[in-house]
Amino acid sequence: MKKSNRTPRSNKKSPRKSSNSGRRPWFWRFFFRASAIGLVLLAGWMIYLDAVVTSRFEGRRFEVPSRVYARPLELYDGAGISSGALERELQLSGFRKGDGDKAGSYRRNGGHFVISTRGFRFPDGEESRRKLALNIYGDRIRDFSVRSGDASPIVRLEPAQIGGIYPSHKEDRILVQLEEIPALLPTALMAVEDRNFYDHFGIAPLSIARAMLANIRAGQIVQGGSTLTQQLVKNFFLTRDQTLLRKGNEALMSILLELHYEKGDILETYLNEVYLGQAGTRSINGFGLASQFYFGESLKDLDVHQIALLIGMVKGPSYYNPRRHPERAMKRRNLVISEMEEAGLIESARAAQARGLPLGVSERPSYSENRYPAYIDLVRRHLARDYREADLQSEGLRIFTTLNPAIQYAAEFAVTDVLPRLSRGETRKALEAALVVTSKDSGEVLALVGGRDPNFAGFNRALDANRPIGSLIKPFIYLSALAQPERYTLITPVLDKAFTLEFDDGQRWQPKNYDEKERGEVQLHKALSHSYNLPAVRVGLDIGVNVVKETLQAFGVTSDISEYPSMLLGAVAMNPVTVAQMYQGLATSGFNTPLRTIREVTDANGEALTRYSLEVDQVADPVAVHLVQYAMQETMQEGTGKSAYYTVPDELALAGKTGTTDDGRDSWFAGFSGDLLAVAWVGRDDNGPTSLTGASGALPVWSRFMAQVPQHSLSPVVPDGVNYYWVNGERQALTREHCDNARLVPFISGSEPTQEVSCSGNLQRRIKGWFEGLFQ
Repeated sequence: MKKSNRTPRSNKKSPRKSSNSGRRPWFWRFFFRASAIGLVLLAGWMIYLDAVVTSRFEGRRFEVPSRVYARPLELYDGAGISSGALERELQLSGFRKGDGDKAGSYRRNGGHFVISTRGFRFPDGEESRRKLALNIYGDRIRDFSVRSGDASPIVRLEPAQIGGIYPSHKEDRILVQLEEIPALLPTALMAVEDRNFYDHFGIAPLSIARAMLANIRAGQIVQGGSTLTQQLVKNFFLTRDQTLLRKGNEALMSILLELHYEKGDILETYLNEVYLGQAGTRSINGFGLASQFYFGESLKDLDVHQIALLIGMVKGPSYYNPRRHPERAMKRRNLVISEMEEAGLIESARAAQARGLPLGVSERPSYSENRYPAYIDLVRRHLARDYREADLQSEGLRIFTTLNPAIQYAAEFAVTDVLPRLSRGETRKALEAALVVTSKDSGEVLALVGGRDPNFAGFNRALDANRPIGSLIKPFIYLSALAQPERYTLITPVLDKAFTLEFDDGQRWQPKNYDEKERGEVQLHKALSHSYNLPAVRVGLDIGVNVVKETLQAFGVTSDISEYPSMLLGAVAMNPVTVAQMYQGLATSGFNTPLRTIREVTDANGEALTRYSLEVDQVADPVAVHLVQYAMQETMQEGTGKSAYYTVPDELALAGKTGTTDDGRDSWFAGFSGDLLAVAWVGRDDNGPTSLTGASGALPVWSRFMAQVPQHSLSPVVPDGVNYYWVNGERQALTREHCDNARLVPFISGSEPTQEVSCSGNLQRRIKGWFEGLFQ
């Protein structure tokens, strides 16, 4: 019985053993095969991620925008600048009003300034930190002294950054190296964000577990478990999507990053990458730029409370924005200070002091995005001659321009102050303007306004409004004539009488004066200073339209110029910058200087790449130009430009010329002093008529600008080959100073009158002449 009982039990177990052994090989085969495939896919994915990580880290890690600087302000005894202009320039350069002791601060008491500079690396060398003191009386610096730092009679301030050329993604940053960063910043950052940074291998499982537990207990996200490496990977390579795939990639890439690179390398990259705010369309990345953006100070100069604020903002730059949410930012900053204290990085007393300080954030960001859009537009066009746009956007170049902030301010004020008062009704609303200011001798563009709203980065009228120049062409007609002294002098009579030209196709052209009057014979200098049309056309036709065209081209006009007679009345379209280029040669006695906006370009390390030196090209005989300058000075004293002296001081000698086109569609004025050349245009974008002339539209803008800027009178040097004579122009003869109708006029040697007329003269003038002769 026992035997029979055992056999069935054995028969029952046998089928079960056979069934299990049949499934297990299939399962394990599937498991191993799936695992193998998974490992192969993972290995392939790791290889791909590894290539992504290494290619980015071993290539150029950051696209750094180019920075555009204004010209540096030089301070010395006798320098011309007003107190208001100096304070504006200090603020533009990021200086803060304070005690004047800390680098980057200044103290003002009336005209007395104490300034502590930061130092700056210019293309030609380092300008060290100094503490300065000076007084300003009127528009001049007096009692200039260096209180601390290297002694020097001239000190350059750090130039204001006036713009940047940004990558398409609009990330902005200042690259800093680990050794340039205050030691407290990275240690405090690790204390707050990643205490085991130097111990983990890219990820910290225990930190992740702790964060998960804390978040579960709180019922919301209150703690993150990401390491600095993971944060860097997320910002550098991935998106902010909260998906398992993204988190997995983040972990794998973090491990790969740690395998390939040193901790210090990763930390430095993080400090330059981290997002810390937004300025319009431009993102503020890295602690180097954030320090400038929020405090106007270099990273190495930050105090404990400032470092703590920046570290606190890592958690949420928008949420903790100290300008928008100061209370929130203060609470976060103090929490960071406490964590620094807890970690033993600062003493308790220092922590308490830091918590008691205000945020210390500057009112306005020291770095603004293209403060002067019209000027930056011209800079970019000049840069395009030598640099690729991609390099400008990514190589961190430093571009030192010629912009003078004080003169730019005066130019903007002149446009915005005068334009609204020039006309009435709809015409006034539609009026636009442009103003170009250059240094008379160097051709440097000091200021440029592209429209009635100087901050508008749209249509740039100084560069793109090509409009007929009207009577601005007349000095070049007469210059062409006066270059032929055997035919023309300043007293040559020219006919101010109407005439008609009939062309081969039967068309007729009859020029007229603006006032439609005719004066018979007038002397050439008067025809120019009063801007009579008929004499100008007669002289132009006499010497040849082609000759006038060649003169314009010699002075820098590269656009097409027709040879129709109407060209002699300014039917030639130019923009204000081209007009400034053309008049530059007149202002510098025939030595044309190409206009330039850039002095030097350096790479990110300060090594010079391109220097734009002064170029001079003689394009006209100085003796003939001197005669034209004489007539242009007469324009300001007796002619169409004399109303300028309602605004400009009488003692400031100037030369200039008005320009008006039909129906007042374009109002121009171009003129210069001993220091500056300025060209103003007023008109409408739709080319509609206005009630303005050159004297009533552009000249008030020009005069308002000239009246604001300290400068010297025009005092042309009399070139060899020019002599002054007292002449009676009506009689085309030499005369005596005391005679009626006597005028002192320059002549190219040999062209002066040969006849002399005497006179009884005015008794008072005779006595005056006698005394003056006695003391000569």
